[in-house]
Amino acid sequence: MKTDNLKEIRELLVVVDMVNGFVKEGSLAAPSIMRIVPRIEKLLNYYLEKEFGGIAIVRDSHPKNAVEFNVYGSHCIEGTKESELIDELKFAEPYALTYLKNSTNLVFAKNFMNDLSKMENLERIGFTGCLSEVCVENGAISTRNLFDEWNRNTEVGVYEDAIDTYDAPNHSSDIVTKDALNRMNRNGVKIYRKGFCNYENL
Repeated sequence: MKTDNLKEIRELLVVVDMVNGFVKEGSLAAPSIMRIVPRIEKLLNYYLEKEFGGIAIVRDSHPKNAVEFNVYGSHCIEGTKESELIDELKFAEPYALTYLKNSTNLVFAKNFMNDLSKMENLERIGFTGCLSEVCVENGAISTRNLFDEWNRNTEVGVYEDAIDTYDAPNHSSDIVTKDALNRMNRNGVKIYRKGFCNYENL
């Protein structure tokens, strides 16, 4: 389904920061994150084929003087290759809502909250992407909080095998992602495992 009429969307897939700057090139890139790309590709196709499915692509895109660089260093500057979606997922861009963010929390990206408010029939929103313990976690928990604030019974979940983070000394991607999943779950975010909603067939 092409995401034109926001009121028609009942299930929304959110792809977080699958951009070159976190996967393929630049100071924060972790090529190991490519391992979740096949799963995200299948999820994108699954949602594209759903009658009332929608897709949102969130991309890190910073001005050259971004305050966030004081913490994470310069990355994903707007208009550069680093801020672009990786080639493997670009097939979905013409059918997706796109949001550019200048912080680690996608809820504050321009138009994100406004668009969610217009999705009056939204039943479920599922997160994928990177980094598990930063932008995915911040976005998923804040979206859960947002629907609570609005008193809307929309389910917020995360596909456990479609999120990832970098590997480094004292930073095991498996352990860090598992911890992030536990924190999200404790904050009301559902964990979507294989078997959820025909997911085992993807």
